Amino acid sequence: MLQRKYHLPLFLLLFSVFLSAQPKKNSLTQLSFAELKELYWKNEKKIPQQLPYANAYLHKAITEDQPVERARAYFLLSLLSESDKALVYLDSAVFFTKDLKDLKFPASAYSAKGHVYKKQFKYKEAIDNFLIAENIAKQNNQDLYYEIKFTIAALRSEELGEINEALVLFKECFNHYNNKDVRSPVYSYPYQLVLFGLADAYKALNVSDSATYYNKKGYIESKATNSQLTNALFTLNEGANLIFKKNYKVALDSINIALPKVILYKDKGNTLAAYYYTAKAYDGLNNKKEAVKNFIKVDSIYTLSKRITPEFMSGYPYLISYFKNNGDKVNQLKYLTKYMEIDSVLQNNYKELTKKLQYEYDTPNLMLEKENLIKSLQEDNSKSYWSIGFLILIVLAMAGFSFYQHKVKKSYRARFEKIMQTNTEKIEIETTQKEVDIFEANKSKTESIGINENLINQILKKLADFENTKGFLETNITIQTLSDVFETNNKYVSKIVNIYKEKTFIQYINDLRIEYALTSLKEDSRLRKYTIQALAIEFGFNNAESFSAAFHKKTGIKPTYFLKQLEETPNIES
Repeated sequence: MLQRKYHLPLFLLLFSVFLSAQPKKNSLTQLSFAELKELYWKNEKKIPQQLPYANAYLHKAITEDQPVERARAYFLLSLLSESDKALVYLDSAVFFTKDLKDLKFPASAYSAKGHVYKKQFKYKEAIDNFLIAENIAKQNNQDLYYEIKFTIAALRSEELGEINEALVLFKECFNHYNNKDVRSPVYSYPYQLVLFGLADAYKALNVSDSATYYNKKGYIESKATNSQLTNALFTLNEGANLIFKKNYKVALDSINIALPKVILYKDKGNTLAAYYYTAKAYDGLNNKKEAVKNFIKVDSIYTLSKRITPEFMSGYPYLISYFKNNGDKVNQLKYLTKYMEIDSVLQNNYKELTKKLQYEYDTPNLMLEKENLIKSLQEDNSKSYWSIGFLILIVLAMAGFSFYQHKVKKSYRARFEKIMQTNTEKIEIETTQKEVDIFEANKSKTESIGINENLINQILKKLADFENTKGFLETNITIQTLSDVFETNNKYVSKIVNIYKEKTFIQYINDLRIEYALTSLKEDSRLRKYTIQALAIEFGFNNAESFSAAFHKKTGIKPTYFLKQLEETPNIES
């Protein structure tokens, strides 16, 4: 009885909680997409709090049938998910926006996939997705394009050790942001990351003065925008740069200022870097104990995160050598094993260490080491032969390409001369006369197209008038608009053009335009100063691409080549 006594109050309590929970859940979907996104980011790094907003965002997007917002919801959910599940969400984001030309999607989804693959050490897949993202963004979102280009540069610099190649990309990004308000909320953070990338690349290349220049520039910008994390990164990076200048004490001061902030922001990668350069500074001051202590901290962070780049690998040979000299074989073996493990992981993911193993170790079999050395030398000789063969192939390929280019130029020149020898005006007169009389020569065609003889003659005459009055120079002309002008059926016009002009309607219009363009460019030097885009509009095309394609199809050469040859040919009428 006592139990049943409390059943009803308990039921009422639970039911009231259920009712109160329902409006709360439903109320989220009443919020706008902007409000849901704001609440999501306000709870950043608090997954349980972020998840309801992301789910509500998705529910709202599905209900309202908005594919871009649906993709954004999947993107937000991917940020809260483990790697494989994140890839599933991102594939969904790509699926719903693959045929759209949105400013963000599907480029952002491909870029996010690249980051997931990068965390999995799948660098080939990461680069593939970054390149797809870059190509899509290039079409309609320059800011996103350069953000992705920066990501590719950072991957090449930090993960693959391709510093010079990365530096070129960093400079392209820097030039892009130079034209922006780099202290605005939109551009300040990506711009500061680019400055850091430049400083870090120059540091890696041991160009210390350039590294200092960009570190100082970044420090000033981060102060101006109150960006504490990037400010700490520039301080840390300059500390590392000072080590290359052998200014070890000042380097330690900078690193010690930056380290607490980097730890506060839970930036494990740069925390590892701070301990590494602290160790290098102590080693420069000949304080081996402190150097070892900090190299061990580097290893501790790697053990937790399983992430390290070639830049920070030299700590392991240092530890191996230190413990060997102190007779500590246990720790010597521990760090030797760890070093070989990391080397194996890096090699399996299409990477090479920046340096080969640089340490000495005891071995019971000196002959094995000797045989390995001989084998290595033999492999080097074999590589040399392959290199020579490869160079020969390159020379032959370049020779072949040069010969091909020579043939192309010769062919282009022959086509140009043929065009110049043609009396265009005479051709136009002959063509017009032929077209007026063409029906007499082609009466047999009347039956095949099933159009009245008188109507055919009328349309042919109207086509001749159309050509003589340069009606083809009107932009956006279609077979329907021309048929309306002729006051006839568009099927009749199409059939007559196909049979009597022996072309499709588009070919017919384009050929008339190009023939007129050739005559005009030969006769009017003023037109030869126009850009290709301006010429396209002048001769009835909508854009430079369609004009160039039609010109090449008609003449076999590009309009830029034709213009250049006209300018270089003497005695052209002006």
